[in-house]
Amino acid sequence: MSQFRSYMDLALAEARAAAARGEVPVGAVVVAPSGAVVAQAGNRTRELCDPSAHAEMLAIRAACAALGQERLVGHDLYVTLEPCPMCAAVISAARIARLYYGAADPKSGGVAVGARVFTHPQCHHVPEVYDGLAEAEAAALLRDFFATRRGA
Repeated sequence: MSQFRSYMDLALAEARAAAARGEVPVGAVVVAPSGAVVAQAGNRTRELCDPSAHAEMLAIRAACAALGQERLVGHDLYVTLEPCPMCAAVISAARIARLYYGAADPKSGGVAVGARVFTHPQCHHVPEVYDGLAEAEAAALLRDFFATRRGA
């Protein structure tokens, strides 16, 4: 049996890069069953003038394009923040096997709070979900980003 390896450090690097661009600091990484990183991204909603350009969406789109397929069966997704309902729906549609995320999102989450997309009978695929990976660091990135924006 292979030993678990977290790719959250790469997701956190993407989140820091997003913050440096003035984006909400969220990062995501798609990992193949082999352990190879297929795609990684950070938020780009402002840069692309696209409300769907969340880190998860961009990483999933890039992974699908790189592999030439619309589904990512057996792949893992690492995200620094609990996915919103839109991203949770795409995670399900892409057939992601395992979702690992850092900080909870009590305001806009779609996995553990709010819409709880994976609990709906209309949800055709439910990934294994693991929360709290590098939670403190992911939460601190968000807290510091918004504190700076508020001038606190």
